[in-house]
Amino acid sequence: MKASVDFQSRQKGAILGMFIGDALAMPVHWYYDRRALYRDYGRVTDYQAPRNPHPDSILWRSAYEAANPSADILHDQKKYWGRHGVHYHQFLKAGENTLNLKLCAQLIDSIVENGTYDSDAFLKRYIDFMTTPGRHRDTYVEEYHRHFFTNYANGRPLRACGIVEKHISGIIGMIPLIVRYADDPPTAKRLALQHLRLTHLGGKMAAAGDLLLDILLPVLKEASLKDTIVDKIKSQDNPLMGFPFLRWLADPDETVIGSRLSSACYVEDALPSVIYLALKYPHNAAGALIANTNLGGDNAGRGAVLGALLGAANGSQAFPKAWVDGLRHPPPNLEPFVSAALDGRRSHAV
Repeated sequence: MKASVDFQSRQKGAILGMFIGDALAMPVHWYYDRRALYRDYGRVTDYQAPRNPHPDSILWRSAYEAANPSADILHDQKKYWGRHGVHYHQFLKAGENTLNLKLCAQLIDSIVENGTYDSDAFLKRYIDFMTTPGRHRDTYVEEYHRHFFTNYANGRPLRACGIVEKHISGIIGMIPLIVRYADDPPTAKRLALQHLRLTHLGGKMAAAGDLLLDILLPVLKEASLKDTIVDKIKSQDNPLMGFPFLRWLADPDETVIGSRLSSACYVEDALPSVIYLALKYPHNAAGALIANTNLGGDNAGRGAVLGALLGAANGSQAFPKAWVDGLRHPPPNLEPFVSAALDGRRSHAV
């Protein structure tokens, strides 16, 4: 009989899992040619450093011009935009996280510092982090950041700078809030969706956020990950669940993700890909994250969400010690972050 996993271990597991899933995939992030992935890195089973050239990089066709100094979010990385073969995360080290997870660290710090979630406090941190040179070394800055800071530079109110979006990276920022307030599901849902809407608007993102909440919240409270997903398949109350996941379980992962579901970052395929992998490997966190990494595409975005689900299901001990110890910048303030969540219900800032 499987040993019970306590609530705090599930909380820690969800946070560690999102950082681990992102860091493991980081060097082969957005490799769409799997033969090139294996040629350049072999089968990835541990943290590696990224290397140039990146054969599938589209930075050569990417551009961003700051409307004024308040929108300068590229800093010394700007010179690499517009070039062929540049790795999106070229200056990161093995075990380091991409920008999306660095912003999750900022969110965790903000919650611990304020004792609760305060969206205004987070937005202040977000702007400072993105506009201060040297706060991170990631070359790639996703589309939603570019639109947010263009709107900010043009004088829009901070809460009106988000755009209609469709990338799985948007729901990653919800995870710390779901974990923190899992003992109070209505508050967890309200704050997590509010946080999503700061940057990611639209029906696709709302459906993705609802699905993440409907799976992660009960799993944090000891529900079976597999049973929770199967119940969502049966209920068909979310448009992202309309796939024959159970029939696919006997098929190779490479057939499901890449042929039946795109390995790209768009949430209508990326989140169902996470659901498929979580359903196939519900008690094998390491195997699931290794499989996800070697499938390429937006494996970092998928990996963060998948890692959170598996960590919540199996606890912090689910991940190899070498992966936990190898995180270059592990989740900050993790002990006070999860401990404070056990202090009971409180009023929550918005």
